[in-house]
Amino acid sequence: MKQDTNQLRMTAYASLMAALTAVGAYISIPIGPVPIVLQNLFVFLTGLLLGRKWGTIAIAMYLLAGICGLPVFAGGKGGIGHVIGPTGGYLIGYVPAVFFIGLLAEKGRGRPFFDLMGMLLGTAAIYGLGVPWLKLVTNMSFAKTLALGMYPFLLGDAIKISVAIPLARKLRPMVERK
Repeated sequence: MKQDTNQLRMTAYASLMAALTAVGAYISIPIGPVPIVLQNLFVFLTGLLLGRKWGTIAIAMYLLAGICGLPVFAGGKGGIGHVIGPTGGYLIGYVPAVFFIGLLAEKGRGRPFFDLMGMLLGTAAIYGLGVPWLKLVTNMSFAKTLALGMYPFLLGDAIKISVAIPLARKLRPMVERK
């Protein structure tokens, strides 16, 4: 009975984090082929709060909703075209990102250093898939791809990381992983 209750609770949290990630996509500033969005903050929080298993489930639900056409991607768009378009690598990068963040959050048991390392590794996973995919799809030079697909976002990601750590610290007591 306790395991069923825990699974139901974690499913609800995963659904909530998938929905918040979608909300983060609506907060979008178009600056080129890759917009500035708040999604990464929610991906970070998903890994920190839900861990690798439930965090990955949450982000997979988010991506599946978008692929099925629900308007959950940047600018309120949806459909498979966004996953195979210029931003597709970043979107797919959310899966390993949340996994790594969740893994280090579990190992670190709430210690900020592990949370920070997890989010840095997660950010590297997002850019590691996003930048090469953007280059492939747009056929830009590597320097231009970095200039349009990574450099403008680094400061924003640093701010999102600095916000995610205290938020996770406050929210963790409400989300007990078992």
